[in-house]
Amino acid sequence: MTITITAFERSPDGGKGLARDSRVRWALEEVELPYEVRLVSFAAMKEAAHLARHPFGQIPTYEDGDLTLFESGSIVLHIAEQHSGLLPAEPGARARAITWMFAALSTVEPPILELATARLLEGDRPWSQERLPLVEERVRGRLRQLAARLGDDAWLDGGFSAGDLMMVSVLLRLRASGLLAEFPSLAAYVARGEARPAYQRAFAAQAAINNAPGLR
Repeated sequence: MTITITAFERSPDGGKGLARDSRVRWALEEVELPYEVRLVSFAAMKEAAHLARHPFGQIPTYEDGDLTLFESGSIVLHIAEQHSGLLPAEPGARARAITWMFAALSTVEPPILELATARLLEGDRPWSQERLPLVEERVRGRLRQLAARLGDDAWLDGGFSAGDLMMVSVLLRLRASGLLAEFPSLAAYVARGEARPAYQRAFAAQAAINNAPGLR
């Protein structure tokens, strides 16, 4: 059976590759697996049919026969474990790549999401101008640590892996803030991820939905 994933009918980012289905698309493209996409509206995401796939009413979800998964990290890990190309064969390197996946989602992404909230949803609050620099500095702190670990290497631990896929996906959320540009090595790291043919295919597929007639 063909893999089916869910994605926004109208993505909040307008097709810039920031919605979390882009991570799953990228992973599927890296291992060259065909897939179909079920588009869901914001209303449909809260209906019983979708909640049966994702109990929190979000995207993406992943269906392959009798298996249904949610959470982008879990889905990408499943794809990486089932198909060669995203995790090293050597056990230690494989474990480190998975660790970087968790680091991207659990350590690096939370302050980035906090920054997005501070800028987009709290900008009109009377205390926002005092809080925003504190949030930005928390993000910079994580970026300094990540840049120090990456050094002059192309990828986080040897060759490209699912750890890099998740980390690049997370860092892409920072581009509009200008903070990523303060760390040239990380900006170059993200650019390397974006240059991968699999990423380009995933990005184009997601962008095509948002640019389709009637969805603009």
